Amino acid sequence: MDNTFNGNLEGIIFDYIDKVKYLLSSEFWGNEIFNCSKNEVFVLILLFRRSDVNMTQIAEYLTVPLNTATGIVARMEKRNFVVRERSSEDKRVVTIKLTETGRMTIRNIINEMVRYGQLIIESFSSDEITLMFRMVDKVLEKLGDNADRVDEKQKQPKIRKIMIE
Repeated sequence: MDNTFNGNLEGIIFDYIDKVKYLLSSEFWGNEIFNCSKNEVFVLILLFRRSDVNMTQIAEYLTVPLNTATGIVARMEKRNFVVRERSSEDKRVVTIKLTETGRMTIRNIINEMVRYGQLIIESFSSDEITLMFRMVDKVLEKLGDNADRVDEKQKQPKIRKIMIE
């Protein structure tokens, strides 16, 4: 890679942040997606794709502790996005399902994403689209490799020294 690029990487990053900040605004997306936290959007997507799930599946999907997932679902329940239901076969099992409000919310979010995705895709040739997805896959792979190394560091036991006087 070119040294000039490396030396100016910070400037390039800030330039791109300035260019894309509008893409992350409520004016661009409408209020639907910004009325939900990132984890709430992921839970909505999970439930949209699989009609019902349990709390353990949500916690695993979000890679958060079970108590965090429970808090997320409780907030979503208050907003009438999801409902908890006991299984008819086993009353100990509680499943989470989308309500009609939750279904409409995720449908609106998906429609917006698809609309913008189509606008982007229409402006590229098929070769450019293939290249773009290969590049995105490469970025995700590199970031995934880095995340794996961070996870390994976090798994190592931390030894705290306590000074006794």
